[in-house]
Amino acid sequence: MNMNKSKNLLVYPVILYPESKGYSVEISDIDNGTWTQGETIEEALLMAEDVIGIMLEDEIDFPKATGLENLNVEDPNIKTIVSIDIEAYRRNNPKTVRKNVTVPEYLVKLGKRNNINFSATLTEALRTKLGV
Repeated sequence: MNMNKSKNLLVYPVILYPESKGYSVEISDIDNGTWTQGETIEEALLMAEDVIGIMLEDEIDFPKATGLENLNVEDPNIKTIVSIDIEAYRRNNPKTVRKNVTVPEYLVKLGKRNNINFSATLTEALRTKLGV
């Protein structure tokens, strides 16, 4: 079963392990097994979503998800899925990267005279051009 439903929506199975003060969460398909935790089931699942986003935000090819039906768990452990829209995650958790660009000199002079923030302007232009 391919749990990746669309290009941007990533869906991975997780196993929640009850602990004395919350839940540990195993995400076996990410980085040969990644773990997180939370005090409640809801918090643990949100943390798992965030871990998936952090681990995969720079990736283009995503790890194949194991089918939920292929996970064997013993009581009281819980198997479920976590989904994340990776493009929305990237937009909501942006990292800035320094890029050197070449532009006509007259535009640089005009921009400086008009107190233009070149980084903000380039970011805005790219968002418009890319429709994001």
